[in-house]
Amino acid sequence: MSDKKVSRPCHHCKSRSASAPGDTSKIHYEKFWLYRHCSSVQQRDQQAQKAGRLFSGLLAMNVVFLGSAFISSMIFNQVAITLADVWILLSILKVLCLFWIIYYLLGTSRQPHAVLYRDSHAGGIWIRGSVLLFGSCSILLNVFQIGYSTILIHCKSRVEIVFPSIEILFICTQAYFLWHHSKDCIQVQHNFTRCGLMLTIATNLLLWLLAVTNDTLHMEIESQLRQTALCTCPNMTFCKVFQKGYILLYPFNTEYCLVCCSVLYVMWKNVGRRISHHHVPHTKPKFKLQGVVFGPLLGTSAVIIGACVFMMYQIEATSLSPSHQVFVIYYSYYIVLLPLMSVGAVIGTIIHALEKKELDTLKNPTRSLDVVLLMGAALGQIGMCYFSIVALVATDPRDLLNSLILSYSVLLIFQNITQNVFVIDGLHRQRVVAEEDTKEGQNREAHSQRRVSVLELGQEIRKASLSYIHTYSHLSWKRRVLREISFFLVLCNIILWVMPTFGAHPVFENGMERSFYGYSTWFVIVNFGLPLGVFYRMHSVGGLLEVYVTA
Repeated sequence: MSDKKVSRPCHHCKSRSASAPGDTSKIHYEKFWLYRHCSSVQQRDQQAQKAGRLFSGLLAMNVVFLGSAFISSMIFNQVAITLADVWILLSILKVLCLFWIIYYLLGTSRQPHAVLYRDSHAGGIWIRGSVLLFGSCSILLNVFQIGYSTILIHCKSRVEIVFPSIEILFICTQAYFLWHHSKDCIQVQHNFTRCGLMLTIATNLLLWLLAVTNDTLHMEIESQLRQTALCTCPNMTFCKVFQKGYILLYPFNTEYCLVCCSVLYVMWKNVGRRISHHHVPHTKPKFKLQGVVFGPLLGTSAVIIGACVFMMYQIEATSLSPSHQVFVIYYSYYIVLLPLMSVGAVIGTIIHALEKKELDTLKNPTRSLDVVLLMGAALGQIGMCYFSIVALVATDPRDLLNSLILSYSVLLIFQNITQNVFVIDGLHRQRVVAEEDTKEGQNREAHSQRRVSVLELGQEIRKASLSYIHTYSHLSWKRRVLREISFFLVLCNIILWVMPTFGAHPVFENGMERSFYGYSTWFVIVNFGLPLGVFYRMHSVGGLLEVYVTA
C-alpha cells in the first residue's frame, strides 16, 4: 500500500525538479518535514503581512473619507458643519497619533529584536532635512495664527487658539519621530504599527486637504487690508506682521504634510521587512564634485539670475498692485530657463538609451515611492498649467503678458514630462563602480596614518588638482555629459524650488486666472497645485543627485 501512495509534488518541487539533473529529479522535497514546515511558515508570514496591510489601508481609507466628508460639508454647508467642528475632529486624530508615536518611541522600538534591519535607501538626509525645515516653518505659521487670533480674541473663538497649539505639539513630536526612526524595519507588533502609521498618514492627508480648501483666513486678511472687515484689529502694526507672516509661511504647512506622508508610507512598507545581504550596498555612492565643469557654471548662472529676478519681484509684490513689468521679467526668466532644462533632460534620456548598463531590478520600496511621487507631484503643476491655458485662450491670448503666461504654461508641462523620464530612467540604472572608488578605501588608511606637514600640503593641493583633471579627462563622454546635465538640473530645480516657496506666487497675484475662475475656485486650484509643484522641485533635486552619483 505504501508503494501505491505517492504524494503529488508542489510547485516548489516542480521548479526544483525541472532544474535538477536527471538522477535527482525523482526526489520529492515535500516528504521532508523541514521543507514542509519552512514553506508553510513563509506562506503564513506572507499572508499575515498582506492581511495587515489590507486592514491598515482600510482604516486609513475610512478615516480619510470621514474627514473629507466633514471638510466638504463645511465648504458647501457652513451652517451645519463649521470650521470649528473640522478642527475638533482633526484634533482628536492628532491626539490619537501622538499617543501612538509616544508608545512607539518608548515601547515598541525598545523591545528586544524590534529593529534588526534598517533601510539604507529610506529617510535620506535631504528628506529628513526637509521635514525639519518645513516643520519649523509650520510651527512659525501656527505661532502667527495664535498671535493673530489673540489680538482679535474679542471677536474670535478660543478654538482658534487651541487648535494651533495642538498642531505645534503634533508637528514637533512627528518631526522627532521621523528624524530618528524613518529607516526602521520594525519586526514586532506589525499590525499595531501599520495601523498607527496609516492613521498618521490619514491625519496628514486631512490636514493637507483642509489647508488646500480653507480660504477663511485669507479672505479675512484681504478684507482687513481693504478695511471692509467686520472684526477690526485694535493694533494694526502687529496685525500686519501676523498677516504677512501667515501668508508667507502658508505653503510650508502643505509641504510638511506631503513630505511626512511620503516618509510614513516608506516606513509602512518596511514593517516586517527583512533585508538580505545582497540588498545592502558594499560601497555607498558618495557625492563628489569631480568630472563636471559646464553644469555647475550654467547652473550657478541660472541661480544668480533667478535670485535677482526673485528679489525684484518680492520688492514689487510688497505693494498692493505689482507693476506689469515685473510679471513680464518673471515669466521671461522661466521662458528662457525651461527650454534649456528640457533639452538637457532629452539629451540625458538619449544617452541612457545608448548606454549598456543593466537595470537594477532589486526590490526597493523607496525607489518605487520616488517614482510615484515624481509622477504624482508633477500633476500639480501640469494641472495648474492647463487651467491657465484654458483661461488665457478664452480671454485675450494676444496680450503680451497673456502670451508670456501661455508660453510659460506650455513649456512647464513639457519640462516636467521630460525631466520625469530622465530621472526615472536614471534611478533604475545600476551604478558604475569606477576605479577611483575601489582604490579609495585602500588609500584612505595609508593617508590617515601619515602626518601632513606644511611642505606636503602644497603637494596635496597639486595632487588634488591633477586628480580632478585626470578624472575629468578619463571619464567616458557619456558619463561626463550625464553628470553635467544632472548637476545643471539640480541647481535649476533648487532655484525653481526657492522662488515659489519663499513668496513668489504670480499665478495668484497677476489676477488673470483669478478673475476668470473666481477667487475661491482659483484659491483651491493654486493651493492644490502650488504645494505639489514645490514638492516636485524638492523631490527632483534628490532624484537628480542620485542620478549624478550613479552616473
